[in-house]
Amino acid sequence: MGRPLVKQAVAAAQQRAREGTLRPDAVPDAVLAALPAAATTLRPVLNATGVLVHTNLGRAPLGPAARDALAVAAGNCDVELDLGTGTRGRRGAGVVDALLAAVPGAGAAHVVNNGAAALALTAATLAAGREILISRGELVEIGDGFRIPDLVESTGARLREVGTTNRTHIADYERAIGPDTAFVLKVHPSNFTVTGFTSSVGAAELAGLGVPVVADIGSGLLAPHPLLPAEPDAAGLLGAGAALVTASGDKLLGGPQAGLILGDAELVERIRRFPLARAMRVDKLTLAALEATLRGPAPPVRAALDVPVAELRARAEALTAALEGVDVRVVDSAATVGGGGGPGVTLPSVALSLPERYAPALRAGSPAVLGRLEAGRCLLDLRALAPTDDQALAGCVRAVEAGR
Repeated sequence: MGRPLVKQAVAAAQQRAREGTLRPDAVPDAVLAALPAAATTLRPVLNATGVLVHTNLGRAPLGPAARDALAVAAGNCDVELDLGTGTRGRRGAGVVDALLAAVPGAGAAHVVNNGAAALALTAATLAAGREILISRGELVEIGDGFRIPDLVESTGARLREVGTTNRTHIADYERAIGPDTAFVLKVHPSNFTVTGFTSSVGAAELAGLGVPVVADIGSGLLAPHPLLPAEPDAAGLLGAGAALVTASGDKLLGGPQAGLILGDAELVERIRRFPLARAMRVDKLTLAALEATLRGPAPPVRAALDVPVAELRARAEALTAALEGVDVRVVDSAATVGGGGGPGVTLPSVALSLPERYAPALRAGSPAVLGRLEAGRCLLDLRALAPTDDQALAGCVRAVEAGR
């Protein structure tokens, strides 16, 4: 623990002793009790909300392979050194190779610090002082009030809107293309859906317009997933003719926060060498965790997406049996992908149902447990919770029941 924290705790305990509210012989215990368990104020949380990619909980939890990689990268490592020659090496070579193996249709790849940075760097490199065409139905707002139009225009590019909110046709793009057109931007609305009288233009049609197509998919899905048929993936869009795909590494991909740029080798190299790229460079921890996520076993987000309902039910029944004497029952539940994509998609799940009073007490525990309230009950959905956390979850529930 750092010296300032210890000094502060000692001074506070000594003051209480001088004031007579603390026995002098109890000062050491008071100091220890006042010190935090760790140097960070972040607390571990068991995600029992049923939201697989929960933005407020840091989105994707890293898997064991990524955590092991972080331990390697935390010390000195060959992040930018060729150990064979003893000379400077290519930074991020391992993660780029892993990305190209995962998306064979990409000619090159580059990694930046988040998905918004990937799109902003692409716009700054290819379209500063020029126009980007975008459908009005794709002018989305992302987290914390940030908006795609504001983000793109901050790079010096001009947005030219085509079509309407609900319907955009290929002719709308054709009429708007001119000598100042840098590229067509296709943005996937990963956190909402528009239904009813709608139409949009896919990447394959847009690729025939004679200008590059940049597809921002947001979610980080690199290949199709059967449970998410409407979710675009990097391989599919590049195969359809998109010149570049930008995406996140911390959503459905299941890795650390990162931004991915995949596609045409010449364009990616221009982006990589653009001066602003330096300001968006990722550190060795991100490179290590992302590579391990790509090369290692399925990360927790993918495992949670694929787990059979029967397995969730068996876990719930085992937990109920272990919580004898607690007002708990097994109920059907509906989980969601969350901030990572799949808007409108619900995933069948299973939850433990407890009295509502458990919710605040579980949040105050150690580790904290975050569930959701539904019909006057506290539901602890198991889909986003790793099986290895079941025992800890049961312990937290028992602690609340015991009044601790």
